[in-house]
Amino acid sequence: MALLKIRTYPDPVLKETAREVSDIDGRINGLVESMVQTMYSAPGIGLAAPQVGESRRLVVIDTDHQNPGKHLLKLINPQIIEREGSIVWEEGCLSVVDYNAEVKRSAKVLARAFTPEQKEIEIEADGLLAVVLQHEIDHLDGKLFIDRISRIKRELYRRKLQKALKEGKTDGERPSGARL
Repeated sequence: MALLKIRTYPDPVLKETAREVSDIDGRINGLVESMVQTMYSAPGIGLAAPQVGESRRLVVIDTDHQNPGKHLLKLINPQIIEREGSIVWEEGCLSVVDYNAEVKRSAKVLARAFTPEQKEIEIEADGLLAVVLQHEIDHLDGKLFIDRISRIKRELYRRKLQKALKEGKTDGERPSGARL
């Protein structure tokens, strides 16, 4: 297991649709374990494989800061199969440096995925877990949370980032605090 480099906007891998995992083997399990360590180290509450440069349909999620690992989800080929209601949640992202925004999401979701043990599972979620599932699955579809905000807000963020990069004020490091 190794810590992986988290890719940041505008890295092109973040815009790709990730490939399905057809064979859950040692390489995939190793990648999942490295993603878990990277997520905790960042610190984050969710991480999708494209965020570490792997265009594969893998996500790891742990929204329980008090008990790391106790409710850890390692999901292979996850998909949302049902949605209900709506909620607005302030989101941040390990791949979107120094920016948070309110995003409208489904309030409740039913997700289906495989575990590293090749067991198919379903997860009923609301609140934070529902938001994180949707956020991470968006990454697998080449979408960032900033793609779900107004064009004006997105453009303001892009200009802020360009200015910071030009002035050498950011080296792609993520700010402290838990991020999706």
